[in-house]
Amino acid sequence: MQARDLVELAALVAQNGHLVMTHGAPLPAPCLERYWTGSKCRLDRWGRALKRLSEIPADGHLPDELRNSVGVLEEIVTGDVLGRVWAGVVTAHDRRTGEDAGSIARTILMGQHEAQNRAMSLLVNSPLIDGASAQRLDRLRRRAECWSDLLVGFLSVTEDVTEFGADSQRARDFSEDFREDGTRAWSLMFASLRASFATAFERQSPDADLNGEIAAGVILCFQPEVFDSTGLLRPLWISRLQHTTNETQVMIDSLFSDERNERIAEANVGDEGEFVRRRFTC
Repeated sequence: MQARDLVELAALVAQNGHLVMTHGAPLPAPCLERYWTGSKCRLDRWGRALKRLSEIPADGHLPDELRNSVGVLEEIVTGDVLGRVWAGVVTAHDRRTGEDAGSIARTILMGQHEAQNRAMSLLVNSPLIDGASAQRLDRLRRRAECWSDLLVGFLSVTEDVTEFGADSQRARDFSEDFREDGTRAWSLMFASLRASFATAFERQSPDADLNGEIAAGVILCFQPEVFDSTGLLRPLWISRLQHTTNETQVMIDSLFSDERNERIAEANVGDEGEFVRRRFTC
């Protein structure tokens, strides 16, 4: 599963997050564990990759894995979009149920922040990363933060979780906009998010297997009919996600691919398209 797909999944989770936030039953422990394990393993991989990037070879020769490090940096600078949204959803659920499932999501989010800080330091200081790549990755980071705040703001219409925004005040501003009249433009805004990240990534994600595990841990906390009602995720896929990781990438691709081009086109037409550009631009 690619980093871009995780950003799109974050939007779907924000759209349906109220179903978990207001649900009184405990979240499934195996799903939370799957999110935790996949996220921790990915953080470990990120840590090793960042360590290698910080160690300049004495002979000045750059191994291929360092030359191809852009993919992991793209994962890191966008990885907390889903992390912030999911932490907000689970924390809001805890407030209603008295559970502490949110501590898992918050701990992972803290690890993602640490990795992102290390990555940004490399963008500024490492001679292994050229200036153009550093600028592009920083723009990608800022775009991801803006969309994080928008999605957290959407969640906060149900319950205030703006603390999980990259900029909590911006998340509150988005939430106020949504309370006024923004929810009517959600489908076009979703298309705008897809278009925003459609060409933003230069490399395949090196941790696609763990990205799939993280996605599965989140998706399985929802009832199957949540995504099936919109034709995005069918019960057979849920069953497969519960028992195997090998087909996760194919299933997640299907989750998004059917409407991608159509919705991107729709985002640029009509009065609501103009409304999205005017009020919810990242």
